[in-house]
Amino acid sequence: MSDLVFIGFPTEKQAEEVRQKVLSLQREYLIELGDAVVVVKDEKGHVKLNQMINLTATGAASGALWGTLIGFIFLAPLVGTAIGAASGALGGRFSDIGINDQFMKDAASSLQPNTAGLFLLIRKMTTDKVLADLKGAGGTLIKTSFDETKEEQLREALAAVTSAHPATT
Repeated sequence: MSDLVFIGFPTEKQAEEVRQKVLSLQREYLIELGDAVVVVKDEKGHVKLNQMINLTATGAASGALWGTLIGFIFLAPLVGTAIGAASGALGGRFSDIGINDQFMKDAASSLQPNTAGLFLLIRKMTTDKVLADLKGAGGTLIKTSFDETKEEQLREALAAVTSAHPATT
């Protein structure tokens, strides 16, 4: 069973830095992700999703390759490439893997304008090591499907940056 985590950040840069940190943890086999999406809410309130994988581009590339191969069979490789790329892009545009896009847009509507968030779909993780690496990352835990103990540990790890840097008066 996977767990969903939504963390709010004051800037897109901070959200992207934490996503890159989590992806590096995945390369070390400390966490297994199903998806990691940065959401940005602009000053007008529009929400933009920065997916890990651009399915439209991936579909277009794959479709172009297959279209070219099929085009060679019918002696029209350019036509096959064009049709394959268009159909692949269309297929990629309407497919959705990982976290549901509409759910993320709805949840991100709770963000303040000019802020960002990070959605993580976590399949497995070595909790103590991941939380130690995320300590001081900043951000505010908005939603999670963790149990209360794990949720509180994550809140404390994220908030550690505020206690480490006391505000000056």
